[in-house]
Amino acid sequence: MPKTMETPQLSSLYQQLILEHYRNPRNKAELDGKSVEIHMANPVCGDEIRLQLRIEGNEIAEAKFVGQGCSISQASVSMMTTLLQGRSLDEAGTLAERFTDMMHGDEDAAKDRTLGDLRALQGVSKFPVRIKCALLGFDALQEALKKEVSGETN
Repeated sequence: MPKTMETPQLSSLYQQLILEHYRNPRNKAELDGKSVEIHMANPVCGDEIRLQLRIEGNEIAEAKFVGQGCSISQASVSMMTTLLQGRSLDEAGTLAERFTDMMHGDEDAAKDRTLGDLRALQGVSKFPVRIKCALLGFDALQEALKKEVSGETN
């Protein structure tokens, strides 16, 4: 019985966190000295982002984005960029995989504390049409990592 009482409060807390990142996005700005930039768009709903990373050695020194779209896409990329700074490229790839797993309903991924605030988006997995919104930034991240590993330039 207590679980049902916690669920609406938790859901409300998650909604507040998503709206907070949407209204006050972290790392939303052009990045000087970027190593890689990936543009992604979701034409179905109009979400669009340009993910910019400054990579030093094997580490993401800085992550920023520019974009527009729904609260889910913008909050997701805001949360993601806060977690990327200082992570190795491998750790960033693992983060993208874990988040993608959570968006596809993986219960273990939803409990993974390394996802930080991103766990607030776990409810999106129940709305298939919105999953692409939440994954937009992560799709850009995976493309950026592929581009960086292959040695392509901007």
